[in-house]
Amino acid sequence: MPHSLEPAPSAPTTATGRRRVAVVFGGRSGEHAISCATAAGVLSAIDRERYEVLPVGITTDGQWLLVDDDPAPLELCGPEPVEITADGLGRGELALRLGGGALTSLTALTVSGPQVLGQVDVVLPLLHGPYGEDGTIQGMLEMLGLPYVGCGVLASAAGMDKQVTKVLLGAAGIATAPHVVVGRHEWARDRAGVLAACEDLSYPLFVKPARAGSSLGISRVERPEDLEAAIEAARAVDPKVLVESGVLGREVEVAVLGGHGDDAPRVAEPGEIVMDASQGAGEFYDYETKYLAHDAVQMVCPARLTPAERERLMSTAARAFEAIGGEGLARVDFFLTPDGEVVVNEVNTMPGFTPFSMYPYMWQVSGLGYTELVTELIELALERPLDVNR
Repeated sequence: MPHSLEPAPSAPTTATGRRRVAVVFGGRSGEHAISCATAAGVLSAIDRERYEVLPVGITTDGQWLLVDDDPAPLELCGPEPVEITADGLGRGELALRLGGGALTSLTALTVSGPQVLGQVDVVLPLLHGPYGEDGTIQGMLEMLGLPYVGCGVLASAAGMDKQVTKVLLGAAGIATAPHVVVGRHEWARDRAGVLAACEDLSYPLFVKPARAGSSLGISRVERPEDLEAAIEAARAVDPKVLVESGVLGREVEVAVLGGHGDDAPRVAEPGEIVMDASQGAGEFYDYETKYLAHDAVQMVCPARLTPAERERLMSTAARAFEAIGGEGLARVDFFLTPDGEVVVNEVNTMPGFTPFSMYPYMWQVSGLGYTELVTELIELALERPLDVNR
């Protein structure tokens, strides 16, 4: 259970008496639109009396743009994806000036001329997938000496790669599903050998890109003859693929929030994903079910669990967070088997914050509202030492 749900105090640093927070979203990955939707939720919720907000959108080709502080155009309202573009939502390209190894000035190159934005106190990187959630932007911010919300370079990279996550969790004695890794070169050299190795797994199989989120590229495979096509579909998202045995069990998620100082991680009440096929839910919790078929999904929190199951899930979530070196936040996704075993499916180091996302909902049920949660994450980032040997 959480130790304290009261956000830590923050000292004002700007002329307005507020911290300046750069909210960064969009990005180069296939989860660009999901990142924008997450940003819409955060921009609507962030405490404006406490923070100045600087919305920064990254285009799919990597251009950084100043974006209007308006969440409405970023919301995921239908099948047409939201996209940050220079001639669309963007107001001007950003130029960064460095001094003494730190970010000292930020300027937007707008059509009406340079707009000096000044110093940023902390970055809230709401980027999902490669080039954001995988340690890349975290490494850049470390080099700039700039505080940022969420896990550091190593934990972000480990959480992004499902195979590396399994290795770290296995070393900590935490169960994950049996799997086979399909590497790029191995698939090219010995496709038959890869398919033969998968014969030891239990059907149905789940075929996943190793370094993607939001259920992109995932297939459920019922028959061996369909496996090769499923691997090819996953390789279209990431050339490194995992083939996993299906685990019979309920899908339960647990939200973890870093502790202050040397305090232990805080854990919210577990939540369960319950899908209704009659309302358009897929065979599993896929992209369309997560983000578009809202009537097909019910988020049950607290999940209906025995006291022993609840304790096992919450304690294992905290252990998983620490096993990957987590900081700030993570959502740990489990299968709860009929005999009470907890099996970790994934550890998400930047879970979604859309209005339909489980992470903020679990904390809301546990007593920490959306705005207070964002504040707590920012304050945790500001507390964290900037030195790499922290």
